[in-house]
Formats: sequence, C-alpha cells, structure tokens
Amino acid sequence: MPEQSQQTGGRAASGVRARIERLVDVVGECTSWLALVIIALMATNVLLRYLFSIGSVWSQELEWHLLVPLILFGTSYALRHGEHVRVDIVYGRFSKRTKVIVDLVSAILCIAISALFIWFSLHYVQQAYVIGEGSQDPGGLPYRYLLKALIPVGFALLLLQSIASALGSLEKLRNKA
Repeated sequence: MPEQSQQTGGRAASGVRARIERLVDVVGECTSWLALVIIALMATNVLLRYLFSIGSVWSQELEWHLLVPLILFGTSYALRHGEHVRVDIVYGRFSKRTKVIVDLVSAILCIAISALFIWFSLHYVQQAYVIGEGSQDPGGLPYRYLLKALIPVGFALLLLQSIASALGSLEKLRNKA
C-alpha cells in the first residue's frame, strides 16, 4: 500500500512539474518576441539620432523598460531549458547521480533566493506605487511602478520553475533508487 501512495504522489508531482513547465514555456516564448521589438526600437533610435538628429527620452527609456520583462521572464525559460550559467567544466565531471543532487541543491537555493527577492521587492513596488513614481526626465515614461511590479512577478515565475526543477531532480533520484 505505501508503494501505491508513493506512485500516486510521484504522478501528482510530475503533473505539477509539467504544468509549471508549460506555463514557463508559454511565458518564455511570448516574452522572446520582446527581443525583436527591442532590436527594432534600438535600430530606429540610432538611425533617427545619427541620420536626422532626432531623439526622444521616452523611446530610449522604452528600450530598458522592455528589457526588464525580457530578462525577468527569460531567466525562468533559460533555467527550464538548461541554458542558464553553470560551471560546466566542473559539473561535466560529476557522475549522473551527483549532477542530480547538485541540480536539486541548486533548485532549493534558487527557491530560497526567489522567495527573498519577492518578499523584499513587494515593499519596493508598493513604495513606487504610493508615490506614483515615473521618469525623472522630462518627456520620460510615467508609471514606473508598473515596471517595478514585474520584479516580484518575474521572481515568482523563477520560483515556480525552481520548484519544477526540484521535483524533476527528486523524480530522477527516486527512479534511480
């Protein structure tokens, strides 16, 4: 009987992991289009500035306003697909079991760090909202608190992906035992 409950729990965890990974994939693929928008915006800004001596503060600010969600949401997508930064020279020499343990510990640390970022950023976002923070530059973009609100959202997505990674590592460890 205990073995059957472990199998049911394992299937439930696998289902949760699959749903999280599907969410991360959808968000990541949608967010990836921002890279093309940023490239087009930067190219337009450079051409206007150097060919016609025309420039605007809002269009330059928009570049990094678009970069924020690309990075915050792209981090989870990169983690999901193993494209994150890792010391492969060391990691590549580990046995399969050691790699899974390192992945599990890394996922647990990422969960903790993401939770801390969410916790500490909430006051930061609230403060920006209360003062109605916008650009300090004339002609800049208003509502900067909306941009800052992406910080806890992005780290929540990273936290979810880290949970999925931890569940995947536990599944691998369980299957090896």
